[in-house]
Amino acid sequence: MESLEAKLGYTFHDRRLLENALTHSSYANENHSPNGSNERLEFLGDSVLGMVTAEFLYRTHPDLPEGDLTRTRAALVREESLVEVADRLELGAYLKLGKGEDQGGGRERPSIRADAVEAVLAAVFLDGGLAEAAKIIRRFILDKEAEKAASRDYKTALQELVQRESGQVLTYRLTGETGPDHAKVFAVAVEFNGETVGEGQGHSKKEAEQMAAKAAIERLQ
Repeated sequence: MESLEAKLGYTFHDRRLLENALTHSSYANENHSPNGSNERLEFLGDSVLGMVTAEFLYRTHPDLPEGDLTRTRAALVREESLVEVADRLELGAYLKLGKGEDQGGGRERPSIRADAVEAVLAAVFLDGGLAEAAKIIRRFILDKEAEKAASRDYKTALQELVQRESGQVLTYRLTGETGPDHAKVFAVAVEFNGETVGEGQGHSKKEAEQMAAKAAIERLQ
């Protein structure tokens, strides 16, 4: 358990909470575990994760409307994101599974690993409070997604978005240049079937096109 605590960056006061978070229902049923399975912790962890993520988005995206906040939160807490966290923690190796579930590949089952992540978050919440759980959520999910967004190729993403239907045309148009040669700022508009759907600025034409594509994605989605 110490190795998992080291990966989490958190040491439990009551390690029984962590053990319970790693106990799958198949193990609890076979061994008549007094604390039961991790299902109740999973339920709580889902709410902790959702609340911390919602607060993060509310504070970091003051201009996003409610619908966009809801969709972004759903994308951040989806099963695939939780499985990535489980992989980074090597959580499968710590799970307590029933013999049949273990032999059937339960340690690699995405739903089991994702549920265990939520249960572990709940265990941290109960043991150390919301602030400690939030630290782990920020480090393993929110900060990682922010890094992805910062490095994302918005032009490619926009092209993929509009190509869901055939015959769509995207064009980028330089709309202005300001500033001296050593600090020039370019303005670009992106047009979708002849209609301007996004505008952006940057210190290079490529950067301005990326910002225009980002604005277009936010509008079209």
